[in-house]
Amino acid sequence: MQFGFGIGPDTTWMRDELTELGVKEATTPAEVDEMMAGTKEGTMLLVINSVCGCAAGNARPAVKIAMENEKKPTHLYTVFAGQDKEATARAREYFAEYPPSSPSFAFFKDGEIKAMIPRHRVEGRSAQEVAGDLKMVFDAFCE
Repeated sequence: MQFGFGIGPDTTWMRDELTELGVKEATTPAEVDEMMAGTKEGTMLLVINSVCGCAAGNARPAVKIAMENEKKPTHLYTVFAGQDKEATARAREYFAEYPPSSPSFAFFKDGEIKAMIPRHRVEGRSAQEVAGDLKMVFDAFCE
């Protein structure tokens, strides 16, 4: 793990793994509200990113694998739990019926949550298995 200036882990590479795939970051509550307002039509995958090992080994690589699927969400966003705390808290308000979990995935269609893949479906599984769950959601809800 990289460290910079003695303030904790450098998460740049953890963010880059997603942003290099075209996933947009929401780092403030205002950006989360803007994200949600802009996704009232179509499909959206929201990745709740994390510094934990299952995010690095399973969740983020699963997104890359799942994006090879024929059907994909029209919008891709991420918030970073433990880093952008206020943004993550705001995002979780949009799916408050699910307990907080990171890493995890929330899938929306026309602004309504349709599926949630929580940490216990990521931890201890391979990136291919997690990607299989994502692809199943994409195939069910994406055009």
